[in-house]
Amino acid sequence: MQKKRLKVLTYNIHKGFSSGNRRFVLSRIREAIHSVHADLVFLQEVQGEHDLHKQTIQEWPTEPQFEYLAGELWPHFAYGRNAVYSDGHHGNAILSKYPILFWENIDISNNRFERRGLLHVMIDVPGKTKPVHAICVHFGLFESDRREQIGRLCARIDSHVPHNEPLIIGGDFNDWRLRVSKLLRDRLSAREAFQSLHGNHARTFPSWLPALPLDRLYYRGMSIENAKCFTGKPWSVLSDHAALWAEMVV
Repeated sequence: MQKKRLKVLTYNIHKGFSSGNRRFVLSRIREAIHSVHADLVFLQEVQGEHDLHKQTIQEWPTEPQFEYLAGELWPHFAYGRNAVYSDGHHGNAILSKYPILFWENIDISNNRFERRGLLHVMIDVPGKTKPVHAICVHFGLFESDRREQIGRLCARIDSHVPHNEPLIIGGDFNDWRLRVSKLLRDRLSAREAFQSLHGNHARTFPSWLPALPLDRLYYRGMSIENAKCFTGKPWSVLSDHAALWAEMVV
């Protein structure tokens, strides 16, 4: 069967605001991610709805942020609402050029103050008989929470992702102590894209002077051909995270 290349991007968009919430830059984020021409886009901190911002920010889109960002480039998308509050909600999203066969958002929150989820979708990639599983995550700020969330991620994959079907896990892992990659390699046989090619993890936070390796793209049942971290302008003046990109072959 012919091999298929998949270009994948993961990006924490900080709800469309620049660092420190100084400027609303969602339209520039849209331009930046469109310029990459990824097949799959994993997004974190996506605003599904915010009534106050809708009234006070002139550039606020009429549709949810994930639909606005998808535009005509990604006709298929899924959104997992995680944090809900009086003005609205935000969570993770996956944008896809290819049809989504199934999606489910799983609550992995450890407390009511820090709501977290993992968004699992199955993608119908042209020419492939097996679906590609894509899971978008945003883990907690505390290591004890992340350990529990890693356990729930592994349990989800063990129960819902056959080992012979390709898997991509992308998102903001908040793993500055570099514990997650060994766990995922040992428990799931999943490898991190940037680390596989360059020997270490990409530094993605803060975007204007990246020091912490928070954002990752893990893969299983695929090979990796290229991986980049988008630093410098325009990325450094958009979200507080840099974006991470990889080209995989399935």
